[in-house]
Amino acid sequence: MTLRTLIVDDEPLAREWLRNLLAREPGIEVVDEAGDGFRAVLAIQELRPDLVFLDVQMPGLDGFGVLETLGPRDVPAVVFITAFDQYAVRAFDVHALDYILKPFGQERLHAAVEKVRRRLSTEAAGEAIQRLSALVEEVRATRSYPLWLLIRTEGKSFFVKVADVDWIEASRNNIFLHVGKAAHVYHETMQGIEGKLDPRRFLRIHRSTIVNIERVRELEPWFNGEYVVTLRDGTKLTLSASYRSSLKSFRRLEAVPRRRDGVPETGEARLGLPVAD
Repeated sequence: MTLRTLIVDDEPLAREWLRNLLAREPGIEVVDEAGDGFRAVLAIQELRPDLVFLDVQMPGLDGFGVLETLGPRDVPAVVFITAFDQYAVRAFDVHALDYILKPFGQERLHAAVEKVRRRLSTEAAGEAIQRLSALVEEVRATRSYPLWLLIRTEGKSFFVKVADVDWIEASRNNIFLHVGKAAHVYHETMQGIEGKLDPRRFLRIHRSTIVNIERVRELEPWFNGEYVVTLRDGTKLTLSASYRSSLKSFRRLEAVPRRRDGVPETGEARLGLPVAD
């Protein structure tokens, strides 16, 4: 069985070293290389390799970020490459995932390749997905929220910076990310996308609407406890009464501004709403 293999590492010399070692392994075909996590995501989507050697520590989108962006179901067999990282090694061991520590030689690489072969021939796909899913969830619990979202449309893929999203709309079975004048379809549920966003910067104001709090210009009382939310570009949205309570717990990460009397302002006060008791 020939394993179509992708190498992902931000260091050119490290990629060359790994490529030379893999050339000595029978049944390995290196189909591409990626020098960063963004390119890795696109290469995995386009090439559908059987195996990925994935560097954990890369600037921008690191190895864990690649997993989070794609989702475990879209990730092939993975061997993680890492310099000594106590947390990463522990996580890999707990979830029975393969990793090799830098620096490594032919013997260690061969052992990793053979382990992958055995697993591919004996392990059900669902088991591998379950282990990767568990790793992703553990990593998410200790990491900041993603900076980028991957958009897939009409056979093409590109990234949108989360901070550039003005608001998010659920319409029928689709999610739309509104970025300036553009609206990008994002294949996720409303609950799923809400879980990926920093709650200190994105606020659910309606069952079908999430807003970037930085884009809010003002809120005006409407009927039945609802509010009209006006964004900086003039877009008007509705804050439904059922989501009014979400403002009570809204807080910023940044230093909390204070009123003239020295009392910290809550998110509600800064949005022009009365401060809850």
